[in-house]
Amino acid sequence: MSNQITIDTETQCYHCGDDLPVSPYLLDDKPFCCLGCKGVYQILSSHNLCNYYAYNDVPGQSQKLPSKHFEYLDEPTILADLIDYTDEKVTVITLYIPAIHCSSCIWLLENLHKIQPSVVQSRIDFLKKQVAITFKNDETSLRKVVETLVSVGYEPLISLQDVVKKQKSDHSERKLIAKIAVAGFCFGNVMLLSFPDYFGLSNLEQEFKTFFGWLNLAFSLPVVFYSGRDYFTSAYLNLKNKVLNLDFPLALGIAVMFIRSIAEISTNSGAGFVDTLCGLVFFLLIGKWMQQRTYHHLSFERDYRSYFPVAVTIITNGKEKPAPLSELELGQRILIRSNEIIPADAILLKGEAEIDFSFVTGESQPVKKTYGEIVYAGGRQLSGAIELEVVKPVSQSYLTRLWNNEAFFSQKDRIKTFSDTASKYFSIALLVVALSAAGFWMLYGESSKAVASFTAVLIIACPCALALSSPFTLAAVLSIFDKNKFYLKSTAVVEELARIDTFVFDKTGTITNPEAAGFSFNGTIGDEEQQLVSDLARNSGHPLSRELVKWLKMSPKYPTDQYQEKIGRGLSGIVHGRHVKLGSASFVGIKTLNKPLATTVYIVIDDVHLGFFSSALQWRTGFKDLIFKLGKRADLHLLSGDQDGDKQSLTPFFPGTRQMHFGQSPQNKLDYIQVLQSQNRKVLMFGDGLNDAGALKQSNLGVAVTDNINNFSPDCDAILDGTSFHKFPLFIQQAKDAVRVIHMSFIISLTYNFIGLFFAVQGILSPLIAAILMPVSTITIILFTSISARLYARKNNLL
Repeated sequence: MSNQITIDTETQCYHCGDDLPVSPYLLDDKPFCCLGCKGVYQILSSHNLCNYYAYNDVPGQSQKLPSKHFEYLDEPTILADLIDYTDEKVTVITLYIPAIHCSSCIWLLENLHKIQPSVVQSRIDFLKKQVAITFKNDETSLRKVVETLVSVGYEPLISLQDVVKKQKSDHSERKLIAKIAVAGFCFGNVMLLSFPDYFGLSNLEQEFKTFFGWLNLAFSLPVVFYSGRDYFTSAYLNLKNKVLNLDFPLALGIAVMFIRSIAEISTNSGAGFVDTLCGLVFFLLIGKWMQQRTYHHLSFERDYRSYFPVAVTIITNGKEKPAPLSELELGQRILIRSNEIIPADAILLKGEAEIDFSFVTGESQPVKKTYGEIVYAGGRQLSGAIELEVVKPVSQSYLTRLWNNEAFFSQKDRIKTFSDTASKYFSIALLVVALSAAGFWMLYGESSKAVASFTAVLIIACPCALALSSPFTLAAVLSIFDKNKFYLKSTAVVEELARIDTFVFDKTGTITNPEAAGFSFNGTIGDEEQQLVSDLARNSGHPLSRELVKWLKMSPKYPTDQYQEKIGRGLSGIVHGRHVKLGSASFVGIKTLNKPLATTVYIVIDDVHLGFFSSALQWRTGFKDLIFKLGKRADLHLLSGDQDGDKQSLTPFFPGTRQMHFGQSPQNKLDYIQVLQSQNRKVLMFGDGLNDAGALKQSNLGVAVTDNINNFSPDCDAILDGTSFHKFPLFIQQAKDAVRVIHMSFIISLTYNFIGLFFAVQGILSPLIAAILMPVSTITIILFTSISARLYARKNNLL
């Protein structure tokens, strides 16, 4: 494939598609927004890999973010925890790469050996966003492999949780698929061998009847003892705990069909129910597989360790050395660079500390620290490099103590579904009908009919359709939610969502959009000066700079010379011959008496202070409408780690000031949820950071709101993309409609059962009737649930 896709080169970066600065970086007549994107293209071009751009428009990722240091990957102790396999020749490692999103990504990563010849093989798991790389030990190292990935825009996400993660077995899904394959193979063969019996055997074919019967019985053995074994195990364990679940009547039906089939075939008195048995297990396992659907690229069980780095830079005798976080000790001096996480409580010794604690405390404003102050773990350094002395080990830091709360160790109550409730009464009714039918015929002295009716009732009333109604309905709903960027941990969450009567909101990053700022200007500034400010800010990739450019609404006009950017502080440069500086008061050289309440960007042009832009966080799109709709049917609460500066503006949205709480610690939030639950409320918590993790875990349903699903999101039951936040009332309505569909499908399945029971109680149930009723009822339920769920989705404007 030699042709490359042409994009609008006047407005977009050829690599990542971002807006171009006034003076774009050019190479081979192609414009780039930054040196990073230009460098990636240069690497690909030098290795004849420009077909990368032929598969998708602007497939690359922006390279404007600061690069990271990977010296820690040279440490043997860290390597031992990260790699999958190593020997004298090769090493194998699996890396999670959030940037994987299209066919171009797969093509490039599978051709990694062309950029780095020491890579033997690279295999992509697109669903899990993982790449398994095998490389030669004597030619390269893990650090060089990772740096190669970073150089082409595919930085792997390596966190502390990768080191301490439990070796979870992912064999359960493979085993389930294997059981489905066995059951499907046997079902197909049994149906093929049973067709002559369905249509009647001629005298010539009678000699094969017994042979086919024993052959069918042989096919049923792996179905019962391998594919269907879990139903017997589950039924036994639940009976031991005096619980009747849906697996009990299913196991009973499978056992009775198997035993009766053996009896009929061995005595040559009938064909048995092997076809119905194999079909039942096959369809049940498909339903179970649908119910276990997960999103491999998302993690719903993250804790603080996936937010922490793998290693930290320790300073010993003036020399820097990376070390595993587990080896960090009291009194050690550590170096934290710009945009890195502080891993332990420490005292600031050197540098200018401007810390973003929003993920830990919920406070949106960065906090400045001075020499000698304690800096708590979990904050992200925004300014330049700083040096600190550890005063508490990682295991005893403020952030780690949050995870010592019992809410993180106690098992969350299992969500009770409609099937769980219905199965209890269904099982009792089934046994009553079966025993009544047997007792009736015993009174008339017809013991053979008593046995036939008893077993027939257990066979025909086996709740296959009931067992399939929930999985197929909820799987269809999960697919609908997926298309609308709402990802659930399990299908059971749908039913719990329909029961919620109380909503609790975090503020910063949850109901506010971190990337949407509303600006106001204080001072005097003309159109020409606004143009200079816009042209300077256009060179920055910082979200605040981008929002300022959007707010000013001015087209690019002047190029910028001598451009400099100090992360977390400000920008400077020569624009149209004039020296322009934007940023904090200290950066532009202005002294302020009062601490600004909102984020403030000061403007100095040619050493003259013109004023400042004030930025206030804006509510997410559709927030007002969402609050209005949810408030009609549920109770609303606000818990924020911020101070009460926005209390007045939020008052119209919440019922009363007693339901708005500011300055809340993570423990306060968790306690508040517990109080609501003690009042028999079904609570759903919206949050986004570590400070919300305890409340998300404690609530009946925890929903993590994020603007990038690949970023860190704490332990939760669902992940909601910020762009779909306004659709949440529609999701709730879809969940209620899904429960309605399950109830209707339950009635349909009971109708089939009553039809079958008419034959069963008379003891005249034939294998042919069973073979017709079971698949017809199953197919009806599957079609009804799948189509109904999607019709409701259209009604709810989700499709």
